[in-house]
Amino acid sequence: MPQQTSPTSPPDEEPQPAVDVAHAESPDTQEQPVQAPLSSNPVEASALTRAQAGDHRAFAELYSIHKKRIYSLCLRMVGNIAEAEDLTQEAFLQLHRKIATFRGDSAFSTWLHRLAINVVLMQLRKKGLSLISLDEAMEPAVEERPGRSFGEPDLVLSGSIDRLALQRAIDELPAGYRLIFVLHDIEGYEHNEIAVMLDCSIGNSKSQLHKARLKLRSALRTYPQQEGRR
Repeated sequence: MPQQTSPTSPPDEEPQPAVDVAHAESPDTQEQPVQAPLSSNPVEASALTRAQAGDHRAFAELYSIHKKRIYSLCLRMVGNIAEAEDLTQEAFLQLHRKIATFRGDSAFSTWLHRLAINVVLMQLRKKGLSLISLDEAMEPAVEERPGRSFGEPDLVLSGSIDRLALQRAIDELPAGYRLIFVLHDIEGYEHNEIAVMLDCSIGNSKSQLHKARLKLRSALRTYPQQEGRR
């Protein structure tokens, strides 16, 4: 008669840690890099998303939001109302063609701003705008102070000035001076960025900015005298 064997108990196993199913990560749910927001303005962000999907009404919303700022930029750069209007329209035509390429690496307004500047620069190149030579820009001026660095802020222009007189003086600057003054002192670009935009040296950018400030200072001194004669 075969001997009956008692069933053997399984070997003791080490306890396994409990798995929190709600927080367990699967390969598909691992942390993903956070994409930069398309816009901090909810209305603009919604319009931008829809415009990128081909919604023409949404594009019209973006035009309404940004048209004044882009027109002001173009006007400051070219100093001519008719040209500024044309360049504003061209900037938004370019936006319509390229809006799908915006990926949110920077604020949409910044991206559009650069696009508009590029449109203006392309137009100025077509018209044959040439920056003055570094030698010409380095010529001493009567108003120039000894030992002054081109890159220093112009304290004379940083005070409270009649904005209309200042805008008129900017409009009357030679095209090359006005362009660099607007890009650096108004739009906030650094000289190395301007040098790339305009295909010139950093020294040339600095010297033309310096000359632009001198001309503005001289113009702003004469405007009160001109107004007093009227």
